[in-house]
Amino acid sequence: MTVYDVAVVGAGPAGASAALAARRAGVSVLLLDRADFPRDKPCGDGIAPHAVDVLTGLGVTDAVEGHPPVPVLRLVGPGGGEVARALPRPAYTVPREVFDARLVAAAVAAGAELRRHTVRKLEERGGRVVIDGAFAARALVGADGAGSVVRRALGFAPNPDGHLAIAMRGYAPARPVVEQLIVTSGSGWPAYAWSFPIGDGRANVGYGEVLRGQPLTRAHLVDRMAALLPGLDPAGVSGLRAHHLPLSTRRPPAGRGRMVLAGDALSLINPFTGEGIFYAVLSGALAGEAAATGEGVAGRYTAALRRRLGRHFRHSRAAAWLGGRQRMVDAAVRAAARDARVFGTLAELGLGEGLLDARTLVRIGRATVSERVPAAAAHDGGEGANEGR
Repeated sequence: MTVYDVAVVGAGPAGASAALAARRAGVSVLLLDRADFPRDKPCGDGIAPHAVDVLTGLGVTDAVEGHPPVPVLRLVGPGGGEVARALPRPAYTVPREVFDARLVAAAVAAGAELRRHTVRKLEERGGRVVIDGAFAARALVGADGAGSVVRRALGFAPNPDGHLAIAMRGYAPARPVVEQLIVTSGSGWPAYAWSFPIGDGRANVGYGEVLRGQPLTRAHLVDRMAALLPGLDPAGVSGLRAHHLPLSTRRPPAGRGRMVLAGDALSLINPFTGEGIFYAVLSGALAGEAAATGEGVAGRYTAALRRRLGRHFRHSRAAAWLGGRQRMVDAAVRAAARDARVFGTLAELGLGEGLLDARTLVRIGRATVSERVPAAAAHDGGEGANEGR
């Protein structure tokens, strides 16, 4: 039985990033996944610039190559108010079939050994983690998604309703306006639909909502998507697939002993926006670095996560709590329409590791008692667009 320094279960963004970080530390890496690459993965396909930063630091320079930046985000509140502004830095939309394959290729080029294997049993013995009696490693990173086998082996329960969302994703002809569109829904709150242009004439479209104890059907998800996205014909949507999103409001411990969790396996989905790629690549990189040390892995990783994301997690949880009230979201949209700095703060909180600040909270508080901003002021260049710049 070959013994590796680090084994990574799951070769998605979190797993590939863990493999890259461990290889950069100079240790041997086994990367396991039950699928061959390229493979499709249901997701919104949105890639924030913060994720690109992490990957660039790991030596991946082609993660979003060939996909034009999307500079503008349009957000529609549950009450119908909207704001459209330039993002602090443009985002990208890259189908996971392309994005994940590029990261896996980079990990393999860096020296990770990739094998197709479905992990079923894990056990720690003799200072090693043994995988199905076939492989062994001195440390293991579980990056195997929302249904993580590694998480179950550690004895950590899955996210309960209220901390778990479900979304349906597909591909449709892109709208003529090149912008990310998010339309929140009063029905099924908290819930929203999205349309993210890819740059090849298509857009990733979808709808998701938090589970509240009742199962949601495919027909319901598709119907809500069509109801919220302007001009969308469900008959023209291809590749419809649903997926679960374990929200970071109910994270398990980051690991135990020689085994740690990253990405969706650690419930690292932003509860404010549903974004998960930045969390995946960052947590994967931190997990790979910790695993490469071979000793005190879980403690090192937990401390690294706390240093990098601890305050952000607290702020995003607070934002999700406030966002559970439709009136607050409508107020946030009005405040963002009036003030570019508010918009930027909310974008950073939802896409990266940003924090709420007193100024933003005051502006949102004032907007809860103000009248809705006229449509002309909800765009850059409109009345009030430069306030607070």
